[in-house]
Amino acid sequence: MLLLQAAGGGGGTQMIIMLVLMFAIMYLFMIRPQRKRQKEIEAFRNSLQVGDKIVTTSGIYGTVKDLNMGESYMTIEISKGVNIKVDRNSVYADATQANPEGK
Repeated sequence: MLLLQAAGGGGGTQMIIMLVLMFAIMYLFMIRPQRKRQKEIEAFRNSLQVGDKIVTTSGIYGTVKDLNMGESYMTIEISKGVNIKVDRNSVYADATQANPEGK
């Protein structure tokens, strides 16, 4: 009984230090890189121009035909004469970088 009481005396400080260290490690290896990637994607979306080749989050490859400024969607051409409207947030990547061989 005395051993259990003696061992538990300094445990509170160690527990707080361990929690802070765990949060710091999680921030450095998970949260920070994800925020950086989100900022890169947002910058890419803001820099889109008509004629850019893109990939949506659902895997649809297309070419930007109309940005519809002020709207939450854009028009992309997925095949010759086939245009679809997609949400701006669904644009994920530059198709030339996603598929560098052009296949």
